[in-house]
Amino acid sequence: MDSTPPPVEIVTASPVTAAVIWLHGLGADGHDFVPLVPALGLPAGQGIRFVFPHAPMRPVTINGGMVMRAWYDIHDAAFTRREDEAGIRQSDDLVRELIRREQARGVPGNRIVLAGFSQGGAMALFTGLRHEAPLAGILALSTYLPLAERLEEERHPANHRTPVLMIHGSRDSIVPLSLAQASRRRLEALGQPLEWHELSMGHEVTAEEAGLVGAWLAARLFPAARNRHPEGRDCR
Repeated sequence: MDSTPPPVEIVTASPVTAAVIWLHGLGADGHDFVPLVPALGLPAGQGIRFVFPHAPMRPVTINGGMVMRAWYDIHDAAFTRREDEAGIRQSDDLVRELIRREQARGVPGNRIVLAGFSQGGAMALFTGLRHEAPLAGILALSTYLPLAERLEEERHPANHRTPVLMIHGSRDSIVPLSLAQASRRRLEALGQPLEWHELSMGHEVTAEEAGLVGAWLAARLFPAARNRHPEGRDCR
């Protein structure tokens, strides 16, 4: 493991009453989604700390062993074949530490959203569904359930009713839509509250998606402010 830099942080207003821990995708870093924050159209004056951590540097098999930021190794394009369980669980520890860090800074667990894109979204699902205390929500973009066959036995009752938002592109050439749909069906079969959107896009985040994410975050974290300011749903 490398000496990973501290997370990038964006605070929308003071005081901070909620946090969104946002995990980037394979080969990116914590700066990747910083520009998305103003595009979410969140209610003005509400204090959210967006925490964008950097994944550790590690060799990634599917990319010829190239060393890059990755939450776990990926062996091939099937994703769920020969999964890197050790790497996933190591990153689970890292994400849990980020949750504890926010709690130590005064943000209750039920005011924390775990979010992520692609591999980061897989980690948000993995940790969020297994976390031993209730979270505000789990946001999973262009992703899938890792170690899905273990979920039923490992998921924690504290987050059985935690809302999940999954958004996937119908033209995603990286994470197949069929894999995301299978993950959706598994979650629904377990009774997990889930909102699903399939958008006409590739492996990316679009303005339409940002609007959906912003509306969902506002509903989870600031429902009263959202009702007073319906314009907070717009993507700007």
